[in-house]
Amino acid sequence: MAGINAMFSLADHTAVVTGGTRGIGQAVAIALAEAGADVLLVQRDEKATETLETILALGRKASIYTADLSSQEDVAKLAPKILADGHEVRILVNCAGIQRRHACHEFPDSDFNEVMQVNLNAVFTLCRDFGAHMLQLDPSPVTGRRGSVINFASLLTFQGGLTVPAYAASKGAVGQLTKSFANEWTARGVTVNAVAPGYIETEMNTALLNNPERLASISARIPAGRWGTPEDFKGTAVYLASKASAYVSGHVLVVDGGWMGR
Repeated sequence: MAGINAMFSLADHTAVVTGGTRGIGQAVAIALAEAGADVLLVQRDEKATETLETILALGRKASIYTADLSSQEDVAKLAPKILADGHEVRILVNCAGIQRRHACHEFPDSDFNEVMQVNLNAVFTLCRDFGAHMLQLDPSPVTGRRGSVINFASLLTFQGGLTVPAYAASKGAVGQLTKSFANEWTARGVTVNAVAPGYIETEMNTALLNNPERLASISARIPAGRWGTPEDFKGTAVYLASKASAYVSGHVLVVDGGWMGR
């Protein structure tokens, strides 16, 4: 059993997590801490401290770095600030995302551009900047590699959805971005993967959960017989960050209760 536990250990690692104040991002940040990592939370509201306090209660270190991911300027400053503070970042989790819904023929440029900035452009910048840092590190004796990047994709990485052209475009691009970075970095000791959540009971899906017809049609297609919860992603994230996934890179791991297989 000790050998298996070691495979999933993140002891003495530092992770940067975006979108960790609630939902999937919060569950993932806490899971990384439970596996032994210290966590740097990137969030817009410094007063949202629930995740921070939970991690500290686990005996791990945690800090908040404030940034608005819809601002290219804020995103560009993040990695330089965190690295200047002396952190050695070996795990990056890009979980922050936004959703805007309009009929395709009425979708405004402003909403499209905002979604692309938060869901794609910010992911690219943070992957590039923290990845460049990871490539300079010595391989970790815990995981055997220099670093791990975990991006959050979506079922709409593969499907088009309804009234969400910006979100579908951004998440499709996240899947390809993940593969592109993995092609260059895997041999150099940095794995890059993505997680594609299915239909999850989070704030982002409030519109669907409150629409009886959509809720019924979606629920009927999920083989697991239920919508997912943020806790369904704790093991997934630890796996992709740990030694257990040493030979996994450039992969988009679907966590959807069987939806894509239907």
